[in-house]
Amino acid sequence: MDKEQDIQLATEQLMADQAAMEGPSNPGRRRFNMGALVAVAATAIGTSGLGRLAQATESNPTSDGYRVPAEWEPHQSVLMAYPYDKSYKDQLKPMQDSVINVANAIAQFEPVLMMAMTGNTEVVRKRCGPNVTVIEYPYNDCWTRDTAPVFALSPSGHDMLGRDFIFNGWGNRWSATLDDQLPVGVCATLNVPKSPINMVFEGGAVITDGQGTLITTEQCLLNPNRNPSMTKAQIETTLLRAYNATKMIWLPYGVYGDDGAAATDGHVDLVAAYIEPAHLLLNYPSDPSNPNVPRMAANLTVLQQSTDARGRPFKITKMPVQPTFKVSGLTVENFSYINFYKSNVGIVVPTSSTPADEIALNLFREIFPGRPVVGVDGTILANNGGGVHCITQHIPSVG
Repeated sequence: MDKEQDIQLATEQLMADQAAMEGPSNPGRRRFNMGALVAVAATAIGTSGLGRLAQATESNPTSDGYRVPAEWEPHQSVLMAYPYDKSYKDQLKPMQDSVINVANAIAQFEPVLMMAMTGNTEVVRKRCGPNVTVIEYPYNDCWTRDTAPVFALSPSGHDMLGRDFIFNGWGNRWSATLDDQLPVGVCATLNVPKSPINMVFEGGAVITDGQGTLITTEQCLLNPNRNPSMTKAQIETTLLRAYNATKMIWLPYGVYGDDGAAATDGHVDLVAAYIEPAHLLLNYPSDPSNPNVPRMAANLTVLQQSTDARGRPFKITKMPVQPTFKVSGLTVENFSYINFYKSNVGIVVPTSSTPADEIALNLFREIFPGRPVVGVDGTILANNGGGVHCITQHIPSVG
């Protein structure tokens, strides 16, 4: 049997196992079928990479001193993934177009690593610009903010590792076996150690200033579909150790509408984003009839009564618009301009094809003077539960 047949059989086995293993999260499943995972990875990382994968280097987050940096700190690249799952039905091609458009927009400012499902590499490569590198590896879906490792830097800044949380498909909504194993291959590809964290978590559930502060929502992290056996204090302690942070601020709510089939149960990256230390951009519609007004008012109250890990009060800039629109005849209510990507140079913002876009883009130009602000249609992404930030995972620079 030749190498291509090996890879095909391994992929088919992983996909079959993925379907068989849906259900409550199981911390042991990351060790499942490593032989098949190694075989599939061959096309992406070669023999030396496979050695790193089979002999996974692991780190203890309680003692390694690695810190998750803020998103405004320098990036070496960003990780994305090309959607292929036919469950998107008639929205698959628009989803693929959206991901490619975001990738090519970011690639103006920093390199992009684009994951392609096994067998799709050439198709994806033809769609990407010259500053996008395509890597073949098995995965379920394109939401790398939630499925990829959360990258952390050593105290010197010269080394990096990937925090590898358990991923259960946003509360067992969707197939997740391949995505749960994605950090294994990503860390091997980047030649960085992997640090397993025995907790269900998605990267979009927390924002950080890289200076000791984490912000999250109770609506998401306390949902029993993630970690029903953990208390709030245990969840907080685990994340503070993983991020090397000292203070967590719990906002009560995510955005209205972020609790359906295509939802995250209230990820904070639809609610707030760091602009700089102690300065937040907060989703706060000016239309009093918007159902997010009471939710964001409650979040604002918490922030106004809080200080960050260094004792600084928060400066709050409000995003006054949150449009609704229809996709395939259904109203989308969870679109958020807050779900943007801050690259090394430019700002890439989801847009809604409504008049609110110009208000939002002008606000971003005021917030980030001198930096190019690029709008990319985010309507299909929002209809499927996310935005630009959700399909990107930044990889910090080292050295």
